[in-house]
Amino acid sequence: MRRFSAHGLVLALGLAVVPRPLDAQAAASGSTRAAATITAADVARRVGIIADDSMLGRDTPSRGLDLTARYVADQFRRFGLRPGGDEGGWHQRYPIRRRRFDREASRVLLAANGVEAEVRFDRTARYLQGTIPAEPTTGPAVLVGGALDADAVGRMPLRDKVVVYVSDFAAPPSDRAIQVARAIRLGAPRAVLLVANLEPQAFAARIPRTMAPRTAVDLKLVSPPHVEVTEAAVSRVLRAANVDLHAVRSATTPVYRALADLRIRLELRDSVLGSLTAPNTIGILEGSDSARKREYLVYSAHMDHIGITPGRADSINNGADDDASGTAGVIELAQAFSRPGARPRRSIIFLTVSGEEKGLWGSRYFSEHPTVPISQIVANLNIDMIGRNWRDTIVAIGKEHSDLGATLDRVNRAHPELRMTAIDDRWPEERFYFRSDHYNFARKGVPILFFFNGVHPDYHQVTDSPEKIDAEKEARILRLLYHLGREIGDAPERPKWNPESYREIVDDPVRPRLSP
Repeated sequence: MRRFSAHGLVLALGLAVVPRPLDAQAAASGSTRAAATITAADVARRVGIIADDSMLGRDTPSRGLDLTARYVADQFRRFGLRPGGDEGGWHQRYPIRRRRFDREASRVLLAANGVEAEVRFDRTARYLQGTIPAEPTTGPAVLVGGALDADAVGRMPLRDKVVVYVSDFAAPPSDRAIQVARAIRLGAPRAVLLVANLEPQAFAARIPRTMAPRTAVDLKLVSPPHVEVTEAAVSRVLRAANVDLHAVRSATTPVYRALADLRIRLELRDSVLGSLTAPNTIGILEGSDSARKREYLVYSAHMDHIGITPGRADSINNGADDDASGTAGVIELAQAFSRPGARPRRSIIFLTVSGEEKGLWGSRYFSEHPTVPISQIVANLNIDMIGRNWRDTIVAIGKEHSDLGATLDRVNRAHPELRMTAIDDRWPEERFYFRSDHYNFARKGVPILFFFNGVHPDYHQVTDSPEKIDAEKEARILRLLYHLGREIGDAPERPKWNPESYREIVDDPVRPRLSP
């Protein structure tokens, strides 16, 4: 038996209290080594695979999309992740139906103060979008128009109303008009009736474009049906309801008014032509803490793109930035976190979704059918287009809505070696917060950050190709996202919403609520 001197005993006792700092140093060292595995060469290689011509533009649904999902799953398997999809597999497949609008069986009925109109879907009405309900749609009518922007619409009480939307539909749709239309839809009305000031021939020419079969995800959810009617077909009824269409269109301020005398009834029908499915790919890294491993951080990106543009010599839309860059990023992060010493206390879900380009289909399906309890998801870090534009800057949308913004700022300051600054949303008027997959987490009460480098001339063009990706810049962004994920994954408390943002984005009586 070895004897200790007094000095040796003191030294031994001192060493006995050292393990925690040494463990922390080892963890920090392991984390640094894990972040270093994210390299420009790996990013470029993965983007090249995902955005290769062989993937055929990754339309939803398509063979190329399925090949991409299989590639992602193979990478997750290599890293030792646990499958997080259906029935113990890597994929969550969601149903898609091909439907055709039945214009002969559909009509819109309006009445006000003894004046009635029946609008048929021949030359005076066309179905635009939304769920075709099984029963006729009715509800209190409200008038919306004038000088609108998305913020003004966001303040209007539209829920469960039938919106009569009056604007200048003869002009080409501007970005502002598109954002207004999106804000109306997000207001959750029962239906939207657009009154079009078009000549009869011009309106009739639009109808065939809306009669083709449509592909839509079957979520068993209701989105408001949108129907466009000619001004001539409804002008008498609207005059009887005291609506001056010219005055509304020329108003210099927003118009919102209840139309108590107007009754609207939409009778819409369609038929199902066939059914398909599309994949989300899910891998899970279990957390190191026995209690916190039941909470999850989600890294997400969409692996789909817009497919093929017929009639061109170069017809494949490769979508290298949109969003092979984000999909490659999720794979790189999964590899980094699977390295020794990199596993945080909370678990991590690595999620690549499809159908984003169709209307956030895959993330919407996941948020409605989560493979872990949605209440146990503490944050979502979404990545969509991070391989172009500025070399030293990435936009982080949503910083102002939760304390994730402060966490990101703190992590960003701690890693100046990355030469990467995460800045606030530069384009609030574009409402990008509502336009990518993170929104489906936010609407369920999950705090989010959305990492995005903005659009460019190659956006949704066949020229969005792999050789234009700045892989070195993207690798630095991903290392920042790695360190941010470590901070969130190890933090004693889960991220918290700002109460005002929570009320604006989440507070909805038809959805489960989480505490802000």
